[in-house]
Amino acid sequence: MSTAATEAATTAELQTIAAARLLRETRSVFIGVGRPSTAAILAREIYNPGLVLVYESGTIGAKPSRIPLSIGDGELAETADFVVSVPEMFNYWIGAGRIDVAFLGAAQIDRYANLNSTVIGDYERPKTRLPGAGGAPEIAAGCDEVVIVVPHSRRTFVERLDFRTTVGFGDGPGDRERLGHRGRGPSAVVTDLGVLEPDPESFLITLTAIHPGVGVEQVREQTGFDLEVSDDLEVTEPASAAELSALRDLVSR
Repeated sequence: MSTAATEAATTAELQTIAAARLLRETRSVFIGVGRPSTAAILAREIYNPGLVLVYESGTIGAKPSRIPLSIGDGELAETADFVVSVPEMFNYWIGAGRIDVAFLGAAQIDRYANLNSTVIGDYERPKTRLPGAGGAPEIAAGCDEVVIVVPHSRRTFVERLDFRTTVGFGDGPGDRERLGHRGRGPSAVVTDLGVLEPDPESFLITLTAIHPGVGVEQVREQTGFDLEVSDDLEVTEPASAAELSALRDLVSR
């Protein structure tokens, strides 16, 4: 084993591994690019070889050997079981609930796991114009569950979104049902500091696990609202040598 593989995992690596572990028993996952894609590919390589990777470009059953550059990366289509049109992807696969889990990222998240990927600042005169919704609103509404993978900082975890692009739990209990969303919503938020899950009654995202070496106060300081913390707070299982070696090999390809 290389020296690099035996070095301690970074918080970013722990985030990716923690997200990948959530896919151990999953049949299918809808993913975009970036860390969610890395986590899903890692899960397929070391935990769940039957995991079906689905990308917004219409590739179903893609088997990338490296992290794709975008959802239009040629290797996704070349290695997919089949490729469908975007209308079919959203109407037949996502809207009908045929995808088990979606991995989503965002620029901002609030206490009810609503997401902003549209603008930072005022919509008419934004400080930053972000990539936009893409298919995230429909994905979050239609997939059986959603896992959100974001960095943990006060810029990301905010009291109020600058723009609500994607509904998590809206304004609280009952909002998803009122809006007609079939999926049960976010099941976890995985960050580089820990894992948050919705409270089963209030749906407020609650810190349920911290990564090794991270303290609760550190997480509070990086959260832009009063953070709920579980009474049964756990520590994330440390990355094993095998997990870390596989991840570092993947990102180096």
